[in-house]
Amino acid sequence: MIVLETHRLVLRRLEERDAEFVFTLVNDPAWLQFIGDKGVRTRDDARAYLRNGPLAMYAQHGHGLYCVELKASGEAIGMCGLIKRDTLPDVDLGYAFLPQARGGGYAYEAASATMTYARETLNMQRVLAIVSPGNASSIALLEKLGFRFEKSLRLPPKEDQETLLYAIGD
Repeated sequence: MIVLETHRLVLRRLEERDAEFVFTLVNDPAWLQFIGDKGVRTRDDARAYLRNGPLAMYAQHGHGLYCVELKASGEAIGMCGLIKRDTLPDVDLGYAFLPQARGGGYAYEAASATMTYARETLNMQRVLAIVSPGNASSIALLEKLGFRFEKSLRLPPKEDQETLLYAIGD
């Protein structure tokens, strides 16, 4: 199910058939460093991650992380979407892209479209974003989108690590 389209990208709901792509993305060194190890070691683990994460979030909240594909080829290059975590008061913007898709403006394009969708379609007044302190490119992207730093916090399960909280809106 297509949720959003931009000039170069299609954002659609993830499906179990995306397990191979998800397996690759969540085991990328940058994902492991900045987002964390989700324990996805097999394609079956990837399907379980999809069922228990994005697919469950669609069912419960009507939104979640979406597969970002190149419009021209249909190639999956990343994930971007709106996540409702029990540990945060508002929805947060999340995104991650495969190494070959970084640096081409895809993350900004997908995140910008997602923020427009959040405001105009879902009527969200405030959106959060969490980021690891060392993730300079992600921080720069959030600031380019208009997010502002609010505070440092520690979220489970990585309560031993500082996380930066950014927000946009009222």
